[in-house]
Amino acid sequence: MNDVIVKMLARYDVSRLENLLHALREILQEIALLGLWRSKFFNKAAFYGGTALRILHGLDRFSEELDFSLLAPDTAFDLAPHLDAVEKELAAFGFNMQLKQVKKTEGNPIRSAFLKAGTRRILLVIEAEADLVASVHSNQVLKIKLEVDTDPPPGFGTRTRYLLQPIPFMVRAYVLPDLFAGKMHALLYRRWRHRVKGRDWYDLVWYAANHPGLHLAHLEQRMRQSGDWQHNDRLTEEAFRKLMAEAIETLDVRQAKSEAESFIRSPDAIAVWSKGFFRDVAGRIQCIE
Repeated sequence: MNDVIVKMLARYDVSRLENLLHALREILQEIALLGLWRSKFFNKAAFYGGTALRILHGLDRFSEELDFSLLAPDTAFDLAPHLDAVEKELAAFGFNMQLKQVKKTEGNPIRSAFLKAGTRRILLVIEAEADLVASVHSNQVLKIKLEVDTDPPPGFGTRTRYLLQPIPFMVRAYVLPDLFAGKMHALLYRRWRHRVKGRDWYDLVWYAANHPGLHLAHLEQRMRQSGDWQHNDRLTEEAFRKLMAEAIETLDVRQAKSEAESFIRSPDAIAVWSKGFFRDVAGRIQCIE
């Protein structure tokens, strides 16, 4: 096994297969970020979303997708050269993964691609124990989704962040108040198979506890772009808090817990969840103009 991968795996408790697969997915995400940096992707784009929060700011849950936003709208943006760089970077560390770009649909600003490989093959690369490899179904796939928003809403800020593994490199990422705005937009308006996405509510708790500042103006721009705020007036703190209260009132807490459980280490972290709990959490948000 590559010595760098050994060091990266040492950060995790991989005594259980589920934890090992989460760790591997995260290591592959970091290698993919390195490939994007080499291709100068971050001259044009910024990292955001739950995986950015975990990798750059220590969010204590696992995340599946790599989400990016261009710094300015560009409908002609070509993702292919950057995907080639990601594929080469992964191969350099022994991970030969299939990389497939999703055919873009008319009017959809999101460019998407999937990195995937047989889970058994990935486990063999890291020289996992034979009984662990044998416990994985032969058709099981380890998959990472990569998405780029080519028509980002305006009004966000970015900063340079540095990662030290696999080697020292740089990524450009949304600043935390704008990351929070993106999360709140998802929490309030995400349409996800007619079910609540508990990960959004888990992240809300993290923000309230660690970085409660919410950039209200950027949230408004996201809401205007999605058609969820069509008023002439600006989104005020009072209006935002009313929207939050409505979201909490209609929240299916049991369903939110069920969805979030597979991404966290301990169910104790969500044992206290209730509508009353989220009302308290929402009250800790600090709106920044």
